Amino acid sequence: MNWIPLESIDQLEVIKQAPGHSILFKHSTRCSISLMAKRKFEFEWDALPPETSLYFLDLLKNRNISDAIADMFKVHHESPQLLLIRDGECIYESSHSDISAEETAEQMAVNS
Repeated sequence: MNWIPLESIDQLEVIKQAPGHSILFKHSTRCSISLMAKRKFEFEWDALPPETSLYFLDLLKNRNISDAIADMFKVHHESPQLLLIRDGECIYESSHSDISAEETAEQMAVNS
């Protein structure tokens, strides 16, 4: 699996309209906790269906996109943070050490 860079607010509308599940991972490149959460997620991401779209947001470069995510999907900003999007709605979110590809895959199965 590969990350899709999230670098434009216009991409949020594409994500909102996309069929199936999309994952947004908000990451602070200066935070060791965020780096650990990202590495753990990447280590586990084979648990996710291969057709899953994985979007990566560099918070330091794109704070305005993070603000738009919070507004569009009605979530409180955290970093690191994972959001699971389906049918234009955030159906699951986790942050910090709670970020897990395995738990996200379980949520995807429950919300299919």
